[in-house]
Amino acid sequence: MRKPRVNNQIRASKVRVIDIDGKQKGVMLLQEALQIARERGLDLVQVTEKVEPPVCKIVDYGKYLYSLQKKEKKSRKKAGQLKGIRLSFGISDHDLKIRVKQAEKFLKKGNKVKVDLILRGREKALGDFAKEKVEKFIEMLKESVPIKVERELKRRPRGLTMIISQ
Repeated sequence: MRKPRVNNQIRASKVRVIDIDGKQKGVMLLQEALQIARERGLDLVQVTEKVEPPVCKIVDYGKYLYSLQKKEKKSRKKAGQLKGIRLSFGISDHDLKIRVKQAEKFLKKGNKVKVDLILRGREKALGDFAKEKVEKFIEMLKESVPIKVERELKRRPRGLTMIISQ
């Protein structure tokens, strides 16, 4: 995370100032804005530099950095959560419906879902039947939620795997 410029680090001669309450003070000279910030015991923090004149906020610098770190951490946390649903070779229709509801819940929260069908022993020889089970699961899921296949159904040593999202 790049730290924003604060007080005397700001290079522009004129800045657009936003008060601590979020109200715009308008465009003013940098020295005036710094004076207002000092009178209140706060800092002048440059929020954006991409516009002319740059936007600056009158805030407590420590609190501002803390809120930026919190936002960044929250966005990183949500970004790539992967939830898993495990199916078995002999899963019943009722159990399949339960797994569909669970996957639906995960997808509505914005998570990706990894669907695994584990094959044991002689079940590995019946790959076509296993594919039908996963396809049935996907069809049941498509009825309730629009889905997008992130990774196609793939054969693994222990079974079949695919990743879906909304």
